[in-house]
Order: sequence, then C-alpha cells, then structure tokens
Amino acid sequence: MGVQQTEPDAVPTNSGLRPPDAPVLGPRPVYRPEVDSATSQVFGRPNGTEGSFAAADRRVGPVPEVQVRIPDPILAEAYRRPPGSAEIIQRDPDGEPESAVDPEPVDPWRDPAAPARLGAPALAAPARPIRPPAERLGVRDVLFGGRVAPRALAVLAAIALLIGGLGGLVGRLTAETAGDLTSKRVSLSQNSLSNDEPRGRIAEVADAVLPSVVTIQASVGDEGSTGSGVVIDGAGYVVTNNHVISVAANDPTAKLQVIFSDGTKVPGRVVGRDTKTDLAVLKVEAKDLTVAKLGKSGDVQVGEDVIAVGSPLGLSKTVTAGIVSALHRPVPLSGEGSDTDAVIDAVQTDASINPGNSGGPLIDFDGDVIGINSAIRSQSGGSVGLGFAIPIDQVTQVSQALIRDGVMHHPDIGVNARTGKVVNDTTSGAQVVNVRDGSPAQQAGIVEGDVIVKVGDRVVSDSYELVVAVQLQQIGTAVPVQLVRDGRLVDVQVTPVSD
Repeated sequence: MGVQQTEPDAVPTNSGLRPPDAPVLGPRPVYRPEVDSATSQVFGRPNGTEGSFAAADRRVGPVPEVQVRIPDPILAEAYRRPPGSAEIIQRDPDGEPESAVDPEPVDPWRDPAAPARLGAPALAAPARPIRPPAERLGVRDVLFGGRVAPRALAVLAAIALLIGGLGGLVGRLTAETAGDLTSKRVSLSQNSLSNDEPRGRIAEVADAVLPSVVTIQASVGDEGSTGSGVVIDGAGYVVTNNHVISVAANDPTAKLQVIFSDGTKVPGRVVGRDTKTDLAVLKVEAKDLTVAKLGKSGDVQVGEDVIAVGSPLGLSKTVTAGIVSALHRPVPLSGEGSDTDAVIDAVQTDASINPGNSGGPLIDFDGDVIGINSAIRSQSGGSVGLGFAIPIDQVTQVSQALIRDGVMHHPDIGVNARTGKVVNDTTSGAQVVNVRDGSPAQQAGIVEGDVIVKVGDRVVSDSYELVVAVQLQQIGTAVPVQLVRDGRLVDVQVTPVSD
C-alpha cells in the first residue's frame, strides 16, 4: 500500500517554522516476523475460530452437574438451627421488610455493596441484677446505731492507739537526734601566729613588693587599656610596657591613672617610651613611695622560684608563683592595638600571667625584680604556663635612658633577615635579604644571601635571634660577625651605629 505525499503546511520547530518545501517522511513499515508451522500449530487458534475465545456451544468437555447429597448427621446436628428457631442468615428477598427502619431488605450474599448483617445471638445474655446504692453511715450510726459489731469497733480503737503510740515514739526520737546535732556550749577557737613565727617565703616577698606595684589605666574616649607597673625610683618614676600606655601616648586628651596598692589614685605623665623594647616610663606626683629593688640578669637561673605581681584581668594586687623555665628566649612583640614592634630576649616563666599583668614585675625570692612581664603564648588567650618577661638588665638600661633623655637609641648594622630559620646540611642562621646602602654591614662586606650564624658571643639561629644579638652590642664598638657564604665560614668586623 503506497503512501501519498502532499504538500505539508509549515509546522513549528525548535528554531521556528519549517519551510513548506521540507520533505515529509512516511510511516515506518510494520515488521511482522515469520511464524513457523510448529509454533503456529501449538499456539495458533483452532480451525474455524476467529476471535479470542471459541463459542460456548463449541467448547469441548462435559458440563459438570451439581449433585446434592444428604447432609452428614453429625454436621447437621452441630450446625443446624436450634429447635423451634425460624431465623435464617439470609432474608427472604420476596418477604416483607422487618421494620420501617429497613424498608428495603438487602442480600449480603448476592449484593456486594450490601452491609454485613447478623441476626440475634443463639443464647440471650442473662440480665445482671441492679443493686441499690449503699446507705451512708454517720459517726452516730457507727458508734451508737448498732450497725457495726462491737468487736470491729474494739479492733479499730486498738489500731488507732497503736498508730498514735508509734507516731509519738518516732517524734521523740527525731527530736532527741536533732538536739544531739546542735549545742550552745561549743565555742570554736582560732590559732593566731605571733609576729616572731616564720611565714612562707612567698608571703614575705609579696608583703615587701606589693606596695611598689601599681595598676595603670590609660584611656582616650571610649578606648582604653589596663596594665601594671612598678615604682623604680622614689622621685615618682614608674616603669611599664609601651603597649599598656601607647593608646594615650600621643593624644593630649588622653587620661592616665596610676593606682597604688592602698587605693591611692594619681595622674601619670609619659616620660618616654621605646617601641623596640616595649618599655615606657611614667612620672607621678606622690610622696613616701615604696621603691622596688632591681636585680641583675646574670644572677637569674633556670629553675629558681619566682612570683609575678600585677593586675591580671583588672584584679589588682594579684600574686602568682612559679619558676624560671627558660632564659634568652627570643620573643617578638607587636600588634594588640599598639605601635610596639620589638623582639625581646625574654625570661620564660610558668608563673600564671594573664592580660593585665603586662608591665608588672617578675620577682625572685630575694625580693629583687628580675624582669617586666610583657607577653604570654596561648591559643585560648589565658595563661598556659608560657609567660615572658623583659630581662631586668635591658629594663634598667632603657629606663635610665628614658629618664635622662626621654628617648632610647639602639645599635643597628643595616640588614634585614629572612623570617624563620635557614637550614642546610651544616648550619642554621638568619639569611640576609637586604643590605642598606652605606650601612655598617655593607662596609664590612656582608651581601645578600649570606647566612649570619653568630654576632659577638651570641649564636644566631633565626632572624629573631639576630635582632636580639645586635641589640646586645654597643654603639660604635666593633663586633665580630660570623656568616656562611657559598658553604664556607666567613668572619667580618661590624661596627653598629645608632638607629
């Protein structure tokens, strides 16, 4: 059967209307597989049958007949209706309705939509007798009405007496027990130490040093900081950290308050400050000041007992104890809203130091100040036993310069080193990345790429230790510097100049 093609109308496509001259494909041919004779004989229609099913009169096989037998007498006796009962499960479809409530009887066996229906039970439930409500008895009826047996009244009276007696006994025992726990005849005594008896060493040092330790409050408008300080001279000079007072150092509207251990509060003025050592000196107008004793860094030993005094978290006159856990620990100090940019040759201690201890003294058991607490190392911001103090020799040198001149000058050789360690097969040190023109380092022949491993007597293992080693030198005094260049040691003489 052929397919007649006509000129199609333009129909819409994804890109618009199909042009009229576009070809139109005819329907695909129907594929009919060939059926072999064996399959056709097994699965094909019988001869003379055209539809899906054969006619009823042509179906092969005998028609079964319904056979009715006499019911088994045992089953009939078990399942038959009770004698005299005319009720059946099924209603007579031709009978009259039982009541007006159900005018049209339904047959649940022949009508699938009809509701299930059951007849009356085989045996009627026996009626339960209804008892009249019991009569309520009053006290008069119980005691004098003869409604309760005298024996029962006697038993109830005995039980009441027994319960009352037991209650009284328990109450008496409880009262006696409570009375045993309290007494007006007991008088507590307290032991009082005489002035001649020895006290703990920490208590003695704290008593001697606390009057010389102050709390410092610096504020400019809504900004402020709180730290500690220590009186180093009877004329009213107090040393503290630069980052404690830097917020108010250059602002004429700033307010500086110095609070002594007895609660006296006086204003303070900045004498001078040094951002490269994080130290500052204040001046207060006060009389009869307790001056702290300054020790020497050379006398400090790892493991000796120390105490830290200050105002951590704003809590003044706080004393914590520990030991010196390390010496000559290069620690960089910067940030925290101040202009401090320093590397200190720190005394490390495990005495508890927290924000607010900054500027307070670290004291040995002789009562001498061996450092000014300046920093902690902690991931949480609280004390973890890693506190750092500026060594007392540097505190003394910088404080003396600030009191005399108001400024501190530091030695400088004119190099910048790479941060961190430079490690190879033989050594580690600070690698020079920049040499300033005309600087002492350039005049000594130091070039970029050299690795400085020693300055004077101080071994240098990274850039922080290089800063510390240079600051330990004297301005104008030549110092030997050892460096590594192209794998070999080179010794040069460098004369530091003032920064």
